[in-house]
Amino acid sequence: SEANISPLFTFYKQKTMRIIITTNVQQFYKSVFAGFTESLFLALAPPFPKVKLLRFDGCEKGNQVHLEMDLIFFKQRWDADIIESGERKNELFFIDNGAQLPFFLKTWRHHHRIVGQENGSTNIVDDFEYTTPFFLFDYLMYPVLYLQFAARKPIYKRIFQI
Repeated sequence: SEANISPLFTFYKQKTMRIIITTNVQQFYKSVFAGFTESLFLALAPPFPKVKLLRFDGCEKGNQVHLEMDLIFFKQRWDADIIESGERKNELFFIDNGAQLPFFLKTWRHHHRIVGQENGSTNIVDDFEYTTPFFLFDYLMYPVLYLQFAARKPIYKRIFQI
């Protein structure tokens, strides 16, 4: 019966992995959001894999970003759709969702939050969720993705300094 299979299925059921990294910069949040351009995107690209930007429409709902990743022996596409964008009190945000992903990812959703602070600074929040094709690989990818996004912190601080 289904009741007997459920616990076993639950054990193997893949859960979404989530990473949140916050960086404080010393600029007004609307100025920071205006800086989310193609040049910032390229500055944030990791040293490996090499990334070629094929398309960058912007950060508004309906925009798209297309990348080609050079993994030495082969290339992989990573296309994302901006599925939501907007403004809340002291916050601007956009969400990109993986449309075409490299082989090592099954799902991808990245919530970019630019949150104004009372002292005039801004928190840039990279909040993303992912799964890989194999649930054990989810855990192996965690430190890799964490480190790649943590490496953005000094870049954000340098670009958004006063």
